[in-house]
Amino acid sequence: MSKSIPVGVIGAGVMGEALIAALISYGVSPELITISEKRSDRADELIARYGISVRDIHENVASADVLLLVVKPQDMAGVLAEIKASINSKAVVVTFAAGKKISFIADALGTSNPIARVMPNTATLVGAGMAAVSLGDGVSVEQSAFVTGFLSATGKVVEVPEDLQDAVTATSGSGPAYFFRFVEAMVDGAEQLGLSRDVATTLTVQTMVGAAKLLEQSGKSATTLRENVTSPNGTTAAALASLEADQIATIVAAAMKAARDRSQELA
Repeated sequence: MSKSIPVGVIGAGVMGEALIAALISYGVSPELITISEKRSDRADELIARYGISVRDIHENVASADVLLLVVKPQDMAGVLAEIKASINSKAVVVTFAAGKKISFIADALGTSNPIARVMPNTATLVGAGMAAVSLGDGVSVEQSAFVTGFLSATGKVVEVPEDLQDAVTATSGSGPAYFFRFVEAMVDGAEQLGLSRDVATTLTVQTMVGAAKLLEQSGKSATTLRENVTSPNGTTAAALASLEADQIATIVAAAMKAARDRSQELA
């Protein structure tokens, strides 16, 4: 599929903007990107920032060869009902709504449009995202390449069977929040040990950033890196023993299962 194709974006919030930036980075001309956005001030902001255009939702879906649905799960049914009579029958529909299955999108549209389902995460906003793609029946090789191609401009992309999308949601979709919560806990713990809030925050954030880079660039597993910094009977060993005594693995697994179960409930 050529990069010189019209792309429609329904929903121009924070994630929608990140995807617009990714499309442009991928090589799609801003002139070919059209948004449908109810808030005129937001639309004007994005037009000024990226040189894209805004169009009535019916006109937008009628002309788009790639249609990105970047709306909340609870709003998806209403949007699909609104666009189904106008949608370009050849367009690939890409949904970013958590928990909404390809079959849900297909049934609500009542058309034969090929559909791809994507679970991104918030790091997409800084070009370090993780996206998992599931392809529905009828998605062509060219359409698949376009979707994975522009998503690669936001970070990394994997393809998974759709029945694993709830597990993806629990892992990378919700995952940044787990990390942020752990950072909060470390900052609080450092304060309790006597460090100022500012110093505790700087120490914690840079430690996390450095550890993530080391994990990504060293080629070593998390297990190996953990073992490398854990001296027998040392300070790190004492901290890890405390975490294990509190059953950190069980706590994390239970949290991820709760996220997976909630994602299934949203279907």
